[in-house]
Amino acid sequence: MRIKGFQGTSLLDFPGRVASLVFTGGCNLSCSFCHNPGLVLDPDQYPDYPLDQLLEDLQQRSSFIDGVVVSGGEPTLAPGLEDFLRQIKALGLQVKLDTNGLQPQVLERLFADALVDYLAIDVKTAPARYAELHDRPVDISALQASCRLAIEVAPEYEFRTTCVPGLVGDDELVAIGEQIRGARRWILQQYIPRQEMLGSAPQQAYAAPDFNRFRQLAEPFAEQVEGRGW
Repeated sequence: MRIKGFQGTSLLDFPGRVASLVFTGGCNLSCSFCHNPGLVLDPDQYPDYPLDQLLEDLQQRSSFIDGVVVSGGEPTLAPGLEDFLRQIKALGLQVKLDTNGLQPQVLERLFADALVDYLAIDVKTAPARYAELHDRPVDISALQASCRLAIEVAPEYEFRTTCVPGLVGDDELVAIGEQIRGARRWILQQYIPRQEMLGSAPQQAYAAPDFNRFRQLAEPFAEQVEGRGW
């Protein structure tokens, strides 16, 4: 398991918990608006965080953190993920996994072994537009399988959609909603333009009134619709 980044304490990334953050490298998407382009394009530019040291750090923090968020990049691509999560659980800590949902077979194994307490799936845009997110074909059926797995199996979960102008609008939100119909929680995240992104991405974000419209469109599909960053 190659760890490319570590943040000791976060109050925001694991709902209702204090958590540490762990980042893996590599991804099976190349979204132009990605805020971690280095982790996607060239993860080897970052040194590996020593695993023994990381586990020691987590053990020392276990008296005041509740869990660990494993993010990326795309962590379901990381060899050794299951063993790493077992080591986290052995410390008495909960696990939140951030994923794009394109590796449902990995998620199935993790849930079968009770290694994930909270699953967050980023649903980027309407299924018909996923080809725009990568330079190779994207298996939409894999994403659909992961979404159903979250709804039917995950102890806690959320779907997240970053509202990127030109990629997520009214029609796309409805299409995403149809894919996750019956969801417990759907987070609509504000898009934040930055200088360092993976590709050419919009330089303007939606305004607050747009969120109100988006929320109304999303509400028929999920029990709880929330905004983040607006």
